[in-house]
Amino acid sequence: MAKKKKKEKCAPLALWLVTFSDLMTLLLTFFVLLLTMASMDNAILTTVTLTTADLGLLEKRGSGRVNVKERMVIQLMNKPWEVLNKKNRIKDLLYPDDILPDEIKKSDLDKNLDVLAKPDGVALVFTDELLFIPGGSELSERGKFIIDRLVPMMTQSNAPINVAGYTDETDNTENPYELSGDRALAVLSFLVDAGVPNKRFSLSAYGDNFPVVDERGRPVDSAKNRRVEILLKTARPIGGYQ
Repeated sequence: MAKKKKKEKCAPLALWLVTFSDLMTLLLTFFVLLLTMASMDNAILTTVTLTTADLGLLEKRGSGRVNVKERMVIQLMNKPWEVLNKKNRIKDLLYPDDILPDEIKKSDLDKNLDVLAKPDGVALVFTDELLFIPGGSELSERGKFIIDRLVPMMTQSNAPINVAGYTDETDNTENPYELSGDRALAVLSFLVDAGVPNKRFSLSAYGDNFPVVDERGRPVDSAKNRRVEILLKTARPIGGYQ
């Protein structure tokens, strides 16, 4: 009787190939995903290059000049609805004690500078005592210092800026509109010379109209009427400013 042939044993299954093929499939999927994300990043990086924290276009002069405190001012100026509660914070950030020259006292600054919320933005209001040579329209040395402190913040935003001048019946002038316009123009010209683009500005001269009143509509100290208001129109309409 013939002997039965022994059955040949099958080679062990290479189970590791299954795991390896799964790994290769996952890696292929991962690289495809990376490629897709890379094409999306180009558009995102373009936007990030042009803007910083939604604070507007970076100007060449402003780039690199803005410190942490000034960036905080920019953020506050872009939120007019918070100004009433944070006006002192804005003053302290713009004019910290350690940078004030001897001729500018903190108490005088607080008295002669106000921060107002407007329907279209935030206004910085300076009295003539803080900015100008007495009775004139020429910026004093401390006035130049005060206005120069605004330049880094302004060059980090593309918001339009209105500079408005006001006078008072106590001003010794026959033409209050001319004096208020000259004061506003002095501030505007200084900012333009300091690097803020001219195309962003508009100028207003109101003479002795629109005197300052308190919450109850009563006139306040007449010195408050001799002022320059710098309005940053940060409350942007739909579509933004051009």
